[in-house]
Amino acid sequence: MAGLPIDWVDAFAEGPFGGNGCAVVIDGGSLPEATCTAIVRETGLVECTFVGPAAAADFRVRYFLADREVPFAGHPTLATAAALAGRGMLAGPAVRFQTGAGVVSVEREPDGAFVMTQPAPRFGPMLDPAVVAAVGGLAAGDLAAPPQVVSTGLAFCIALVRSPAALRRLRLDHEALARFRDAAGGATGMEPFWAVLGGATAAGATFARLLLAPPSPPEDPFTGSATGALGALLWARGLVAAPRFMAEQGHWMGRPGRATVELVGPPQAITAVRVGGRAHVLVSGELRL
Repeated sequence: MAGLPIDWVDAFAEGPFGGNGCAVVIDGGSLPEATCTAIVRETGLVECTFVGPAAAADFRVRYFLADREVPFAGHPTLATAAALAGRGMLAGPAVRFQTGAGVVSVEREPDGAFVMTQPAPRFGPMLDPAVVAAVGGLAAGDLAAPPQVVSTGLAFCIALVRSPAALRRLRLDHEALARFRDAAGGATGMEPFWAVLGGATAAGATFARLLLAPPSPPEDPFTGSATGALGALLWARGLVAAPRFMAEQGHWMGRPGRATVELVGPPQAITAVRVGGRAHVLVSGELRL
């Protein structure tokens, strides 16, 4: 096969080596699933995207982890928009992506940031606090609120913890993760998303972590889809005072990431979640298969 254009993009980052990296494979939308997952494993990244033509949008975007395809992911969406913009492939300041979660639009702001509009949240089941807490090696008392599955394109169990100290103590318990997945009953295929009110910096309103099981890397530096779900849960439960705030993640990994989160609609009738940040194209080249 002839070489495919590929860009390595750091999303939700103010510059290189921050936020979360994603490899964007242009014209790779028709690659077999086994090839896509092999590429993810080769990069050592959490996710990669594969871009192709779309019937109902500007581009079709497929999202892959190291072992499977997922319908949507946040930081790869920003990374893909940045890669296409860097290659002069965007017709205007906005682009529409056909994803497994529906059509997602991304706008390029005058300051160079990208803002995606995630689907309206879907609130899933509440899960047993003890079962969820055990996944991170915590006790039920370490949780600040009942954990709940929320999706703005990809379903996560949102687990609010009481303190940064509890967030720092997290350690993935694989046996507890298996019990969690049984209890979730298919409501989410992702590991819990842990967050605390109060950012890593004075500017942030939340700080979060996502611990991952193999074959993915041990931790995700920034999780845009889960950040949208977190924002929806906080706004719906009245845990944030305003529908716009700053979310932070990755600082303890040496990859500080930051996103603006905006909830559209009143707390009990959220119609969309807008998550935005900067993205830096770190490497551009050719993928030879």
